[in-house]
Amino acid sequence: GRDRKLMVGVGVCSDKAILRRPTDTPLLEWAAPCRYAETMKPSHRSPSSLDPARSARLMRRATYASTSVAVLLIVAKALAWNRSDSVSMLATLIDSSLDALASLVNLLAVRHALTPADREHRFGHGKAEALAGLAQAAFITGSALFLLVESARRVIEPVAPQAHGLGIGVMLFSIAATLLLLAYQRHVVRQTGSTAISADALHYRTDLLVNASVILALWLSLRGWPGFDALFAIGIALYILYSAWEIVKQAFDHLMDRELPDDERDRIRQIAVAHPQVRGMHDLRSRRSGTATFIQLHLELDDELSLLQAHRISDEVEERLGEVYPGAEIIIHIDPKSVVPEESMPEFLRGERD
Repeated sequence: GRDRKLMVGVGVCSDKAILRRPTDTPLLEWAAPCRYAETMKPSHRSPSSLDPARSARLMRRATYASTSVAVLLIVAKALAWNRSDSVSMLATLIDSSLDALASLVNLLAVRHALTPADREHRFGHGKAEALAGLAQAAFITGSALFLLVESARRVIEPVAPQAHGLGIGVMLFSIAATLLLLAYQRHVVRQTGSTAISADALHYRTDLLVNASVILALWLSLRGWPGFDALFAIGIALYILYSAWEIVKQAFDHLMDRELPDDERDRIRQIAVAHPQVRGMHDLRSRRSGTATFIQLHLELDDELSLLQAHRISDEVEERLGEVYPGAEIIIHIDPKSVVPEESMPEFLRGERD
């Protein structure tokens, strides 16, 4: 092996730790953790594997960027709407105003979610993100309903927009600014898995379609079809309602402690059962709360192991999981293999034993 020394009583595993072999432990069994560490090198990084401090910095910067872009677009669109009197321009102005309000809610929620655990909230404050997502959905739904009412009025009494060139120019500027913001938000979500930033990015993605449709509505009205302005605004309102529903579903999963994705659960199983002294694993439960990950599982070990040996194996599996999910709270329960068939477990967990 690579720079590995194994002697009768003392050994070095990958130059990182000096291990002393208990007199009652066979040499090959004692050396197993070295083989386990060598064969389980970290692979790709999941959102949970990012350092929590860096994750917090990225999330704060994303909220600052989102709020700044929203305020900038409000000013530009307010100017264009005042000059054009276009209801589709009003639609996108309302949308950007709610983006700013939602981003402000995000900013406060993310700061609260990143607050360390305390005596009253021992699992942390991560669910503040999901609550912020629900607040965003409420704001978005309210704006969509208002827009539907105003658009219906304009369908009945069409009003031709003015200052088409200014309106189209502002929309092109809005699309460029939104694309830049989305690129940064996508990077942050990929690194952190943040629910709040993901919800923020969702309604900014809808803004791209909204802005493009306003450009088309203004062009059609310029060609002498003013009624299309209100029809496009109705379409925008319906799309905004759909985006609000997507945010609600994501926030609901977070608040209801939905399990980690199947590929991550499979990865946890593979790490646990890869240890040469682990005979199986069952009752895996996992969830996320903000940037924190929680993992619970039962390890199946040989009956004849001492409590100290079983504890060592559990610590090794926990350490390996901690390398893949830094900062995660990991709870491992040890079961003698012979008693596993006698354990009661919920129906939904039957058949998941490894």
